[in-house]
Amino acid sequence: MSERPINLRDALASFDELWSPRIVTRVNDYDVRVAKVRGEYVWHAHDGTDEFFLLLDGDLRIRLREREGAPERVVTLERGSVFVVPRGAEHRPESDGGASILLFEPTGTLTVGDRHEEVPDHVDATTGHVLDG
Repeated sequence: MSERPINLRDALASFDELWSPRIVTRVNDYDVRVAKVRGEYVWHAHDGTDEFFLLLDGDLRIRLREREGAPERVVTLERGSVFVVPRGAEHRPESDGGASILLFEPTGTLTVGDRHEEVPDHVDATTGHVLDG
């Protein structure tokens, strides 16, 4: 990983793919990822870890089903807001107008978690991509 400061605007400007996070650095055993998003992601859950979201720009909602039988709820983030999806909670991020987000996840965590619905073509089901440059 880089030994120099990383400008998040430059990092986000270096790629166009949606729902395809780039790893900008690592902190201990965690990836710091940035992604551009628009539309709906897939319902998924990370059974062994929480998932941290920071909305850098745009609009973002996270739909949650925190336990079986519980009603779905929607969390709306404003620019600069953070939200942590608790481990095991099914969730689906979505953005009408598009957004840039920053995520903290343990290195090697699949973007679609441990459990997920069928993955559509517009979703990059990986452990993230190392940022070029």
